Order: sequence, then C-alpha cells, then structure tokens
Amino acid sequence: MELDEFLYNLHFDIDKVRPVSLEVDWEDAPLPFKLYQGLPHVHLSLDVPLSLPVDGGKAPDVKDVGDLCWYSYGLTQLCHALPPFLGGGTGTGADAVETDAVGTDVDAAGLQHGQSMADPTMQLLRRYVPSGGGLYPSELYVYLTLDRLVHGIYHYDVAHHRLVLLREGDFDAYLERALGHRIGIPKCFATFFVSTMFWKNYYKYHDFSYRLQALDAGGLTGQLMEAARHVGYKSTVSFQFLDRAVNHLIGLNDEEESVYAVISFSAEGNEAGIGQNSETAVMLPDEEVAAELCAELPPLKHRHFVKSKRIAKYPLLVRMNQASMNESTRSFGPLPKVWKNDEGEPKEDQDFIAGTGEALTRASGVHAPRPHTQKQVCLPRVDRLDYDFAAACRRRFSPGPDFVHGRLQLEKLSHLFAETAAALDERGIESRVSMGVCVHGIDGLNDGAYIYDATAHTLKLVRAGDHRLRLQSGMSMPTVNFFHVPVCVHLIGCTDGFGDFGYRGYRLQQLEVGMVLQRLLLTASALGMNGHPLLGYDESDCDDIYGIQSTGYTCLIEVPVGFYRKTSRFEGPLRV
Repeated sequence: MELDEFLYNLHFDIDKVRPVSLEVDWEDAPLPFKLYQGLPHVHLSLDVPLSLPVDGGKAPDVKDVGDLCWYSYGLTQLCHALPPFLGGGTGTGADAVETDAVGTDVDAAGLQHGQSMADPTMQLLRRYVPSGGGLYPSELYVYLTLDRLVHGIYHYDVAHHRLVLLREGDFDAYLERALGHRIGIPKCFATFFVSTMFWKNYYKYHDFSYRLQALDAGGLTGQLMEAARHVGYKSTVSFQFLDRAVNHLIGLNDEEESVYAVISFSAEGNEAGIGQNSETAVMLPDEEVAAELCAELPPLKHRHFVKSKRIAKYPLLVRMNQASMNESTRSFGPLPKVWKNDEGEPKEDQDFIAGTGEALTRASGVHAPRPHTQKQVCLPRVDRLDYDFAAACRRRFSPGPDFVHGRLQLEKLSHLFAETAAALDERGIESRVSMGVCVHGIDGLNDGAYIYDATAHTLKLVRAGDHRLRLQSGMSMPTVNFFHVPVCVHLIGCTDGFGDFGYRGYRLQQLEVGMVLQRLLLTASALGMNGHPLLGYDESDCDDIYGIQSTGYTCLIEVPVGFYRKTSRFEGPLRV
C-alpha cells in the first residue's frame, strides 16, 4: 500500500487498515507499560498531593517532578469488571470500553485484553489521560538537571512510580541543536519526551494504530502542559526536531519506538528562551544534521520487558515513521497560518482557518445558508474557568452507556468553548483546528449544527434541526446513546493534514487534535460533565452535516459531551 493511500484509509476507509477478520492474541498481549531491566533508578515519593498548589518561588525538586509525572501519566485507578456479554451490564462495560476510539471494546471472540475464558474478568489500569482501547502506547522520558539528582536522561517507570536512569550527563547543547536552537535548554529544569511504542496497540488495531498513536501522544502532551500550568511552570512543545538524534540520545530503536513530542519546562520567572511557541519561532541560521549529532554519543543497549513472545512486523508504520523524520534542521519551518492549494496559492476559505468558520458557509453550496443570512448566536461572556485540576482529573472518564439526559445551561456551554479555545490560543494552534458542535435541548439555543468562532465567541448556525438520530446511525458500534447527550463536539481540520510538512504533517495534525481534545475533556469534567472520544463514526455524514464535504476540511474526531451516572462497579484509586 502506498503511503498516501494509507493516510486516506486511516480516516475514510478504516476496514482497509484494520481488517474485520483480524484475530487478536490476547494471551500474548504486551504490557501497557515499558519495564527497563538492570538499570539504576530513583524512587519517587508516593505521597502524591490531592491537589497541585502553586509553590511560588520554590525551585523544583525530584518530588515536584514525580507529582508532575503521576498527574500526567501515572497509574491512578484499578478496576475489575465483567464485559456486558458475560453479565457485567452496561455499568462495568463503560470502563471496559474506556475510550476504545473505534467503538469496539471486544474482539471477535468476545474477550478483552487481560482475559481468558477461564478467567474473563478484565483488570483495567487507568490513567488520567484517555487512550484508544486503554492500551497506552505512549512512553514518557525526561531530561533532568536538578540539584541533588544525577543529571541525565530518565524513563518514567509507570508500574513502580520511579525514574530509571538511561544516560548520565549534561546534554543541554546536544538538545538545543536537535531542536534547531529554538529552545533555551539551560533555562529549563526538565525536558520531557513523549514517545510511541508501535507494538503496544498495533497488536489489537493493526495499521489503524498509527492514527491512535499520535492522538494518544497529543493527549499526554496536553495533560503534561495543563498540569504544569496549574503548578505555575512555563512550558513549550516542539513537534519539529531531529528525530534520529533525539531517539539516539534516549536509546530508542526507531523501528520499535520513536519520540513524537518534546516539552520543555522552566520555573516561574525563568522564561528566557521558552516563552514563545517553538513551532513559530525563528530558527538560527546554523544547520544541524541528525547523523552528525548521533556520532557524538555512543549507542545505548538497554534491555526492557514487553511480555509479548511473538511480535509481528508492522512495515507500514515503520515506513511512515521513516518518511516523517527530519534529517536536518533545514527542513524545519513555522507551522502554517495560511493554507495553500496544490498550485501554491492561498486557499479561498482563509477565514475558516483563522477560526471564524466562514469557509463552512462559503464552500458548502446549497447545503448551508449564505454568510449574509447566517444566524449567529452570541455566547455569554465568561471569565477563565478557575477549577481544581486534580479533582477534574479524578472525575474524568469516558461514560459510554452511562450518559444520562440532563438540561445544559448556555453559560456552561460558553465555558466549555471558551476554555478549550484558550488552549488553542495559548499553544498557537487556533488557526489549524476548529470546533463544530451539534446541540439539542440547551436553554437559550435552538437545536442545530454550529461552528464556533473563537474570535467573537459566537456560534454560527450551519444547519438547523436535531441531528442526534443521524449521529447515532453513523456509529460503527452503539457505544454511546446520543439521545442522552446534549452536545456533540467535532474537531475540524484540513483533510490532507499539514501538506507543507509531507508525511510528518499528518502526525502533527493528530498531535494537535489530541492536545485540544484533552483540554476539552478536562473542561467538561470541571463543569460536572464528561466526554467520550470516538473515531467509530461516519466521517462523510458528519462532514455533510457541516457542509464541508468538498472544501478540503473534515471532522477529525467526535466527542459527545454530557451528564452521566456511574453504575455499580468495583474500583479504587492507586495512591497512598
């Protein structure tokens, strides 16, 4: 399969990248976390705070880093459940389908990971970030230069809540060069690396795992940055870097695992070199080459345990990863604010790219009202949401069949969009991801499909009416009852990803969608609701609802948001 065809099928023809006849070997499934063997490690404090207070003026220490790791990617809950087909009911099934994005919580044999016919009970180890199928393909590494700690590259061992030392030393200059001189690494106390282990969800989702991996990595990146914001740290994310050089520094085999995002942190008041978005910063003229950087450090040969005895080949994922790599900083560039067509000319619908949504009405022909007749609803002006981040994390889960009918006030909807849009603005990605929404039964707002205008804080009506039946019928599996959901958000972006960045552009887009998605989910939780991310929807039908079928834009993910009632289950937090 050609790579262009592969990317198309990932979104519009999933059966070609995840065969219906695929049989998953649950008995040989990998662990949801990576275990390094025989390396020095530092145990992190198990006294994890119930909230993340801002410690103004305090220099970060190992405990602070440990708390940041735990709130970002630590094991937070253990849940035992029976699947619905064995009498578990919809309540236990809700955790069983924890963000199984394609809408399939069981395989053809009816068994989930960690199950056998002898013992069908599912043991689910949950974290605060969602993951397709609860498989967590991402891994977390960190470069630390803290006092009273050996400087170097560490792996966050999720299973034991500890840091495992992979490479000792100071690598400020090396990292600055690998990032294209865009980040002042000496000003940072920590630089995190979010990677993807391909096999960890390939074994279940086959080639479709490529789409899920970038979304998962984006969600973890968003959670890291949100946790840091609530503590008072400054952070910036880099999606463009010399991949081979960064992988070599950590000691990764890029045919098994590769870094997708680099996030640098500095303490409050120490913002030099980190205060700007690294993707729009101007690169210094010196060219850096990955091969030259790799030659400066010896390779690492560490052993790690994954549990699987039979690991299948995944040539398409390896080819995509290789084709997406930057070999030189000359290939870096600012992410596009203005999209261009195949002839290199700006697209006509630039207003939509700027977050106004006008393109949806200009390009949708007879399916939507013209701009001058377009109805516009002004949302109530609201202040930034001041919420307990830790409590919102604890409440967040994917309700599945646990959604219940409830009346949503327009002010809450305003908070949901304003807070999510703030994340777009903070990270400089408001021009590349827009939000559409189908609403029903909201006080002060007529049923219909709308596009959110972040600049004016308004909703622009695209198609009036109740679209719940259409959304329900478009699902590949009835994971969610849309008739219990007042809001269904669609994140919308360019069909061909970031075309100027080649195959890497697709990954960049999915990473950004994952970041926006995580802020949306946390905001919903803070407002007393929850969202359930879905990829098992009819893309063409959703595009038709918004009138964007032939405009070069598409719905990238579907997120029903609403009230919920947890049914009976056994679960408990994993903290002291």
